Amino acid sequence: MQLNKIPQIKHTDSNNFFLLAGPCAIEGEEMALRIAETILKITDKLQIPFIFKGSFKKANRSRVDSFTGIGDEKALKILRKVSETFHIPTVTDIHEREDATLAAEYVDVLQIPAFLVRQTDLVVAAAETGKVVNLKKGQFMSPESMKHAVTKVTDSNNEQVMVTDRGTMFGYHDMIVDFRGIPTMREFAPTVLDVTHSLQQPNQSSGVTGGRPDMIETIARAGIATGADGLFIETHFDPANAKSDGANMLDIQYLEKLLSNLTAIRKTINSF
Repeated sequence: MQLNKIPQIKHTDSNNFFLLAGPCAIEGEEMALRIAETILKITDKLQIPFIFKGSFKKANRSRVDSFTGIGDEKALKILRKVSETFHIPTVTDIHEREDATLAAEYVDVLQIPAFLVRQTDLVVAAAETGKVVNLKKGQFMSPESMKHAVTKVTDSNNEQVMVTDRGTMFGYHDMIVDFRGIPTMREFAPTVLDVTHSLQQPNQSSGVTGGRPDMIETIARAGIATGADGLFIETHFDPANAKSDGANMLDIQYLEKLLSNLTAIRKTINSF
């Protein structure tokens, strides 16, 4: 993926990692704008290319009464407002073929969720919009097998594709990151490490996903050290009361310190 092909991307020549960050789900306009503005101030300071992330709907829920969104078009319009207000690109995940055409009218990057990355019709529909496609590696897939998902995009005449690792299932309630997968997948496409989802503890007995946010910096440091092109971090002003995935999100007050440390690691690696 060429970052300069994404409209309004900043710092494309900084030699830093790029960042996909924002809340798990769009809960409202005020929160989305506030989070985007806060992240942008930090990334501008550290010269980190930034793509704002927010799900316009949450289709993969453990319980039928879980939060799924504020309304598809309402949330997508908020994503567009974030982009227009701060002149930054945006990314959201899609779940059905029809979502691809709809979301492509509002965002710059279409993300294929990990559980759906083998769904050929969905991947091809995203590719055919001409948008950048972010393929989440399935929790059940090897890094090597992601080559075929990438090929589905490129065979659809779209070279703008990246891969995101979000961990691999370990038993019933945990995820692990095999850092050997990052250099492997970089052979196929630019590779992102999804730091916060890699720390999920899914399918808890309560039906609410748990997590290990205390390990965010550890996983992020390892990702940068092993050559990840980008990082994916979900963040919120009040994770405890977030409507989705609060248990593994980063409290935004810690974001600047984290990114500053990671930028220092990247600069050291670049000096070798």
